[in-house]
Amino acid sequence: MANKSEKRSGAGVLNKLSHVALAVWAILIIYPLIFTFLAAFKNNTEIFIGNPFALPSHWDFESFGRAWTEAKVGTYFLNSLIVVSVSTFGTMLLGAMAAYVLARYEFVGNRFIYFLFIAGLAFPVYLALTPLYIVVQELGLLGTHTGLILVYIAYSLPFTVFFLAAFFKTLPNAVAEAAMIDGASHTKLFFRVMMPMAKPGLISITIFNIIGQWNQYVLPVSLLPGGAEGQEKWLLTQGIANISTAAGYQADWPALFAALSIAIIPMIIVYTIFQRQIQSGLTAGAVK
Repeated sequence: MANKSEKRSGAGVLNKLSHVALAVWAILIIYPLIFTFLAAFKNNTEIFIGNPFALPSHWDFESFGRAWTEAKVGTYFLNSLIVVSVSTFGTMLLGAMAAYVLARYEFVGNRFIYFLFIAGLAFPVYLALTPLYIVVQELGLLGTHTGLILVYIAYSLPFTVFFLAAFFKTLPNAVAEAAMIDGASHTKLFFRVMMPMAKPGLISITIFNIIGQWNQYVLPVSLLPGGAEGQEKWLLTQGIANISTAAGYQADWPALFAALSIAIIPMIIVYTIFQRQIQSGLTAGAVK
């Protein structure tokens, strides 16, 4: 009895500590978000001298207009939307097909190909910047969205295949066998049977890819050079970094925080809408 009570008390302490840690983590995340959103409606004096959590004395929406038009955040936002949409679609299509084959079919080299994808998870993108730059340049795609999209797809495939391969393994074989008996081809089996069954996992990894590619900065900076013409192809992260650099001289900090808010809000909305699907997708593979 004493051992049981000690275990329960120990579990209770760990439970309380975990709640405290989560509360601290939530504060660390929420603090800069609130500061950013409020600062977007303030002037320079209120941002640096007043209470950072105080409401603006006057809700100034002009900072969003300056960021959207003068700082070209609208152009950068559209560029990011196009690049991330196409690259995420390509990543999910190729990643799902590769993961399905590696998880459900036995053939020579299966494990070797799978571990090649896994090796991509351990390879830092910073080490590949120079080779990537040279390869994209040789293909004639340097400074284009097409080249960046291809790199995004290659960069996102390892984690996508790793996640979905484990998910596809949990799907029941009886359904696939029944579809094959009814005359379904391998292509029809994948797109009409297995893909709908893997919907929770597909949604989860899609959201992770969207967020990761939307917030990517190193690859766009390396593959989309600056210049008068090059800036028109910049993505949102590059535009915000440019505003941040210029803010040190022009002191238009509200426009900078407005641009940050424009970049942050879509990702918050996406995660809020699909959070249940993300959670179900992450836990669906736990029980077979």
